Amino acid sequence: MADPQPTSTAPANEFFIQGITSDGRVFRPSDWAERLCGVMSHFRPEGSGGRNAHLKYSPYVRPTLLNGVKSVVVNEELRKIEPLAYHFVLNFAKDNDLQVIEACLLPEPAGKGG
Repeated sequence: MADPQPTSTAPANEFFIQGITSDGRVFRPSDWAERLCGVMSHFRPEGSGGRNAHLKYSPYVRPTLLNGVKSVVVNEELRKIEPLAYHFVLNFAKDNDLQVIEACLLPEPAGKGG
């Protein structure tokens, strides 16, 4: 029987693209994060597609709110599976003067429950 827990406890390297320009203006249109994530939705781990994969965001590029600001979380794994898509996302942020914040998602401590 396969172990349902991830085998690696290494933190996931990610970065956030915030919907705020370097001079503090809110980026428009207001649905920019969902649009960007929709374009990137077909970049996903091998075998994770399924019948309705086109209706879901990629686990590597997903919209979120960060301190009340629309943002996109980008997982560094995207670079491994499709370097051009990874550079597309970075260039989107650069071309639109958006703030990029490096982060790392830490695994939940063992035994922590909800």
